[in-house]
Amino acid sequence: MTAGPFLRRLGAWVGGFDAGLSNRRLRGFRPARAHVNALLAAAGPDMNARARYLVRNNGYAQGALDSWAANTVGTGVKPSSLIAAPARKAALQRLWQDWTDEADAEGLTDFYGLQRRIAREFFLTGECFVRLRARRPGDGLTVPLQLQCLPSEMLPIGRTEVLGGGRAIRQGIEFDAVGRRVAYHFHRRHPGDPTEPGLAGETVRVPAEDVLHIVDPVESGQLRGVSRFAPAIVKLFLLDQYDDAELDRKKVAAMYAMFITSNDPDAAPLEGELGDQVAPGQIVRLDPGEDMKVADPADSGATYEPFQYRTLLQVSAALGIPYAHLSQDMVKANYSNARTALMEFRRRVEAFQHSVLVYQLCRPVWARFTDLAVLTGAVRLPGYERRRREYLACEWLPPKWQWVDPLKDIRAEIEEIGAGLKSRSQAIGERGYDAEEVDRQIAADRKREGRLGLDFRRSAQGPSAPAAQDGARADEEDDEDDEGRAADRDVGRRAEP
Repeated sequence: MTAGPFLRRLGAWVGGFDAGLSNRRLRGFRPARAHVNALLAAAGPDMNARARYLVRNNGYAQGALDSWAANTVGTGVKPSSLIAAPARKAALQRLWQDWTDEADAEGLTDFYGLQRRIAREFFLTGECFVRLRARRPGDGLTVPLQLQCLPSEMLPIGRTEVLGGGRAIRQGIEFDAVGRRVAYHFHRRHPGDPTEPGLAGETVRVPAEDVLHIVDPVESGQLRGVSRFAPAIVKLFLLDQYDDAELDRKKVAAMYAMFITSNDPDAAPLEGELGDQVAPGQIVRLDPGEDMKVADPADSGATYEPFQYRTLLQVSAALGIPYAHLSQDMVKANYSNARTALMEFRRRVEAFQHSVLVYQLCRPVWARFTDLAVLTGAVRLPGYERRRREYLACEWLPPKWQWVDPLKDIRAEIEEIGAGLKSRSQAIGERGYDAEEVDRQIAADRKREGRLGLDFRRSAQGPSAPAAQDGARADEEDDEDDEGRAADRDVGRRAEP
């Protein structure tokens, strides 16, 4: 008897963890013990293809993807340089702003549009590749750099081979002898796109320093990404089939208004449509032996909506998207549960923004952009080679969140700043803006208002505190007078004979 079966028998005898036993309830539960890399090599391409199919054909899947991209990126996660010298910081920020319009190698969007595309690809297939393409000085770009987005299918997951000198290719990624990524072997064209002639099956080796792999591993040692749709694909597909079957059933049932049966085997069939012979309120005389039955198709019943709701709740939990965002059903939402769901969802989004989008995409792009800007003379940063870390210091600001009740949140934030629990810079940064830029804009606005004789601060602040208190006391006195007069009238009415 080997050790494995013996230990299982011993565990079954002494008890312990029910989840590890093969008793009656778990006898058919035998999950694979393979590593996630082996599972992805076997099922990854089909899983990604099914996720893309659902997004193209299922409204819930499309809504979930759009909601994720809109909340993760929105109008863009933008940089705020931490260079101390204001003039140098402003020059670098202006250069970045000019370059963002030229960032896309396909010329279809800007850098923040690329962020949105990357967020969508990440949700669909669990990963996205970005190639940093150096350009010639004669191309006329602000900085000779562009970005090329490559979907998961461009890196062949089935390519695994041993190379010389301790190197190996695993799922399209080349590693050196100590396990560092040194290159990626991409297809020259998308394997599923026959519209591009030639290059079928050809691959190209791209050094790892020119490739950004945007991925969030769920297990240690994981090489490729797992689609966020993985736990929801089965339920979304079956729910879609169920809805289609229900629609077809109702359509077929609605085609028949009534049925006429006859005991006479030689009775001729009715000519024309029944709707042409029967009118509202009409009395129809039937021949002897004929009987008419009005069609009464079965309804969906009271279980249809609860079933849909529970299934969509499971899909929502699997995708990590709030139910209201997935279904666009606001009937069951109120202020409390909507705010709770939004806060949980936004914590997940913030974790992705910080640990994946900013760390794996924004920081490397900013570093390559700044390096090339200095090398080409597009910006002057004295002592850059020695002070590179200082010059690359940057804070990335996601777009601000819109809350359900912004007035309460603003008041709470003002009190936090007043109590010293938060700085203005932190509050402005959380809204997706640079505090120094906001202060410069405020100063410029006030200078212009003073020059034109305008004063919007008084109207924005409302009445002064003493005046407001006097007004409140006056209102209270008026209320007391009204109550007194009403009481006098009641007493007078009771005193009348």
